[in-house]
Amino acid sequence: MKRRLHKKYLILILAYSGLLLLIPYVLDYRDKSVQHAKHGLPQQQSRCPDLENTVALLWDSSYKVNGSDTMEYAVNRSQARIHIYLHATWRTGSSFLGELFNQHPDVFYLYEPMWHIWQALYPGDAGSLQGAVRDMMNALYRCDFSVLKLYAGTQNITTSFIFGWKMNKVICSEPLCDAHKRHEIGLVREDQCARCQKRDIRELERECKKYPVMVIKGVRVLDLSTLVPLMKDPAINLQIIQLFRDPRAVHNSRLKSKQALVKESIQVLRSKKQTDKYKRLLVPSNRVNRAESYVSSAMELICDNWLSDMMLVMNAPPWVRRNYHRIRYEDLVLHPMEELQRLYRFSNLSTVPALEKFALNMTHGRGYSSDKPFLISSRDAKEAIYAWRERLNVEQINQVEAYCSEVMRQLGYQKNSLDKAT
Repeated sequence: MKRRLHKKYLILILAYSGLLLLIPYVLDYRDKSVQHAKHGLPQQQSRCPDLENTVALLWDSSYKVNGSDTMEYAVNRSQARIHIYLHATWRTGSSFLGELFNQHPDVFYLYEPMWHIWQALYPGDAGSLQGAVRDMMNALYRCDFSVLKLYAGTQNITTSFIFGWKMNKVICSEPLCDAHKRHEIGLVREDQCARCQKRDIRELERECKKYPVMVIKGVRVLDLSTLVPLMKDPAINLQIIQLFRDPRAVHNSRLKSKQALVKESIQVLRSKKQTDKYKRLLVPSNRVNRAESYVSSAMELICDNWLSDMMLVMNAPPWVRRNYHRIRYEDLVLHPMEELQRLYRFSNLSTVPALEKFALNMTHGRGYSSDKPFLISSRDAKEAIYAWRERLNVEQINQVEAYCSEVMRQLGYQKNSLDKAT
């Protein structure tokens, strides 16, 4: 009898161990086929249905509290103030998306606070960096800005140091500064904000607690699974807005800014277990084109991360999907007023004509220039969307379409569609 019992326990232990081994594989799964695309390039394949079902089971088992369903989370979350993370990657138009929240008078907006971690810990272990990013966000959403001292070195932490302060409406408006009025809609003038008196971060913390909605925009969370602990925490009430953009446009923009994105591209490559293929990409043979090699190599992994994020949300419980909003950059800039209303409705924010006019003006400028890609300005949205058609060669386009084929299919971007919008 005891032997049978021991045998059953052994089987259960082996099954559980097998499941634990499967978890990282599922989250990092990339079903790369050995088949070649039309031009001899590897294609990104769709996920295996069995693996998707396994992820669904993991969501179900992970989000039980004392045997009860996680609907309890949704009830508690609705009663707290709202915290939002704008989940994006470099060159997807996230600065413009963030500005739509920076302008709202009911939003406490933080621009790229995780930059401080990146500067202090780079080129550290990617897993440690992601953990540090999550821990910082946990503190920031609670209006505890002392966490920044861990990464500031000897530099004194004031409002004239953090959160893109020269363009931050909260920092540059009363009561912290009189350079702008919080309820007036319009881009912050950096020269005026630069004259604001430095304030202690404790003053900023007090302002933070006054706002019903807090938004953090970042590009340094490499995959959505990093945020799962914060999504589970009812005290934070985390909602996710994830921004996507045509991978060909992202690649074109990243190439134009390749020198500024070398560190970030290398860190993206470090974020995954490196196969022999990626190891070769990490050490490009041509030193002259090293920056371009890093940027190009990272694009494939960005598409893999996007696909993993989609699968994670697709198999998530209903309360997670209710707190997740997906938006395409193309839809945002081509239909700014409609998308703005959807964004604010999701964020429990009201819209006013001045905000709609601002969004419309920002997307209907006279032209588009990639000479200053990190500058927020009014531009011609259609020209910005389709610039990749003129600037990428056929080989570059085919490469991105091969690497990102499944992401493009899921998001509705058509291959080789040079004569119509997608």
